[in-house]
Amino acid sequence: MNQQIFCQMNRILKFLSVICIMTAHVIPSFSQAGGEIRRPAVAGRFYPADPDTLRSEVNRYLSEAGTDSISSVRAIIVPHAGYVFSGATASKAYACIAPSAHYRRVFLLGPSHRAAFDGASVNGASPAYATPLGEVKVDQETCERLAHSDDVFCYLPQAHQKEHCLEVQLPFLQQRLQSVPPIVPVIVGTQRIEKLERVAQALLPYFTSENLFVISSDFSHYPPYADACKADKATGDAILSASVENFMRAIAGNSSHGYQNLLTSACGQAPIAVLLLMMQQTPGLQMKHLGYCNSGDSPYGGRDEVVGYHAFAVSEGGGGKTFRHVSDTFSLRAAEKAELLRIARKSIEYELEGKMELPYDSARLTDTLKMNCGAFVTLHLNGKLRGCIGMLAGRRPLYLTVSDMARAAAFEDARFRPVTLEEMKDVRIDISVLSPLRKIHSVEEFELGKHGIFMVKDARSGTFLPQVAEETHWTKEEFLGHCARDKAGIGWNGWRSAELYVYEAEVFDEGEVE
Repeated sequence: MNQQIFCQMNRILKFLSVICIMTAHVIPSFSQAGGEIRRPAVAGRFYPADPDTLRSEVNRYLSEAGTDSISSVRAIIVPHAGYVFSGATASKAYACIAPSAHYRRVFLLGPSHRAAFDGASVNGASPAYATPLGEVKVDQETCERLAHSDDVFCYLPQAHQKEHCLEVQLPFLQQRLQSVPPIVPVIVGTQRIEKLERVAQALLPYFTSENLFVISSDFSHYPPYADACKADKATGDAILSASVENFMRAIAGNSSHGYQNLLTSACGQAPIAVLLLMMQQTPGLQMKHLGYCNSGDSPYGGRDEVVGYHAFAVSEGGGGKTFRHVSDTFSLRAAEKAELLRIARKSIEYELEGKMELPYDSARLTDTLKMNCGAFVTLHLNGKLRGCIGMLAGRRPLYLTVSDMARAAAFEDARFRPVTLEEMKDVRIDISVLSPLRKIHSVEEFELGKHGIFMVKDARSGTFLPQVAEETHWTKEEFLGHCARDKAGIGWNGWRSAELYVYEAEVFDEGEVE
């Protein structure tokens, strides 16, 4: 990935009203912190402060949205400008959620406008967020769990106190849902792709049908009306593809196009990227575009310098565009298998030898090796397991995934000490290239020996590759039980109430292709 595309902080900081750099942070025990309720910061400016006026205005937007309800809405992308500019577009996203929809929690992700920091700040210190319509409870337990999951997360009070991008979403949730679940407020400050991937990975276990993700972002900032429409279409089309790579290219393309006064294509590009990264690891989801306008369409806005607003919904099934990585007929030729095994071995050896050159020549690789695929790399030493690390769904080209997973299996598998150069001459490398995950609704759809299993329950998940069945000679129930208990940590029978996904693997090793 081109990291520089996401590193536009110098430009973004031009419109941040306050700059504060995080030098250190302490994550408290939120549930015991006894913090104060977060009070409205932009009521009376971005939206009405009077409860009756606010309620009437939001209900009017929702009734005029012209959006039919969509079943199983997993996420929405919505603007966060003043309601007179973006309320009509935002309402199209909220109106697609059935009022009776029941979510366990709502994850609110937005960009930082008032604090510059290289991470993601989770506000579990406030027990609730207040609006003129009442209070919305914060899920402090989930906030704390998330904050401790990876040091990319922190708690930076300045990132939340005056930030508007999450606050303006709450009245819509309060008026649309019959029962508003607790929220998890997350402000994403980093623009670095490697940290965004860590944020996405930490959030992925929660990216299920029981939770709603609200991604807050405006789009083009300050070009003339016609240029905004062109730039926003390019960005919107890329989001509709559900590809992080396409999204990055669109942002870069807009930046290089020379649009007059274009400061950014999406102020919330970081939280959008997090959503797309999660989608690329979650099968069966579809992105639907619901509406677009810009501030020039409002009677209160001019057309010389405008801000763009899109609305999207992510759902299971139904209309929209489905993102898939690899076709069902995907297969590797012998030469491609040999190349992947060479890349895996060289990646480990170069790391051990301190060599700086790349273990591959991307120019001579086939298109198949450049497809986004999940893969596992397994190391055996004298017939015994020596390391195994993998990625279920591909968010990078296959050859890069194999290179990364080979090094991870050699040096990062917590079950083993790092592999030595002396050991490498006796190490045998296996690679498993995975098909896309497919959700199953009955265990009868799972075929032992043919399918790998991936199970998710609450914030826990685990997987077994298909070949585990052959190696262990387990029955189907033993296979599922061991995965549930030993991998997912949900108990022997936890698979019975978990979300289940199957996949196939093309498995090959160095002995096969020599």
